[in-house]
Amino acid sequence: MFGIGGGELVFILFIVLMLFGSDKVPEIARTMGKAMAQLKNATNDIKSEIQKGAEANGLDSKSFTDITGNINAQINDAKSGLLGETTNLLGDTASEIEKVKEDIDSISGPVKRQI
Repeated sequence: MFGIGGGELVFILFIVLMLFGSDKVPEIARTMGKAMAQLKNATNDIKSEIQKGAEANGLDSKSFTDITGNINAQINDAKSGLLGETTNLLGDTASEIEKVKEDIDSISGPVKRQI
């Protein structure tokens, strides 16, 4: 619960009791409970309004799933295309490097023998 252990919770309750007194603590707890309930109701109302608006515009959970599936498929296609191009580039680069090595060996061959 919020990273607070049992001993810390008892200490906090002790401090609250010392600050506000035993007659005010139940009042504060009731007020906090009502505030939490109102907050929960407000968030539920907002969620339902968003869902109603989405349904009114023709969007539902199935269409969201379809959209995310299509997006993921496009991303995977782009990744595979990029990886394929990278592999082709590496292969072309490796063959060019081999050609340059052969040219250097053919040029430096007689020089090495003279040394």
